[in-house]
Amino acid sequence: MVQLKATVTEMAVTKLERNAQNNFVCPSCGKELHFVEGGAVKVVDGRADMSATLPRYECESCGVYYQELLGSGFYDNFPLERAKRKLMRTGDIPPTELKREADGKCECPRCGERMDYVEGRPVTIVDGKPDMENVKDHFNCPYCNSVYRRIATTNYFQWSEK
Repeated sequence: MVQLKATVTEMAVTKLERNAQNNFVCPSCGKELHFVEGGAVKVVDGRADMSATLPRYECESCGVYYQELLGSGFYDNFPLERAKRKLMRTGDIPPTELKREADGKCECPRCGERMDYVEGRPVTIVDGKPDMENVKDHFNCPYCNSVYRRIATTNYFQWSEK
């Protein structure tokens, strides 16, 4: 006898609220949602994706969009597809002057996203061995997994393997 296991996915629907100007606002951050008309049918993995034809309300700050469910007045949320920038080859990245901005981050020369500044700290012992990875100040990009280490005592940084 074969036993089938059914999986249940939770679908949280939301009733969107309107502001004083009668525009929908994001339930998470409270900012006004941007209306986007439905577009052409997209082909995803060899199949027609009809959800692209439906209008939606986008929140750039939260990275989500809301689509109405069958004219019910309730909306389901989905993550926004971020446009992927082409990664620069690591051999083509010249030494670059990088400076922290007010938020402690700067633009990654490889992918263009915001990368974090990591301050140097004392040597730590990991599994009985000294870990020298974070001893010197460096920048770390969580999007393309790049690390930029300082060149001597300058403001120039070079891409580095971890």
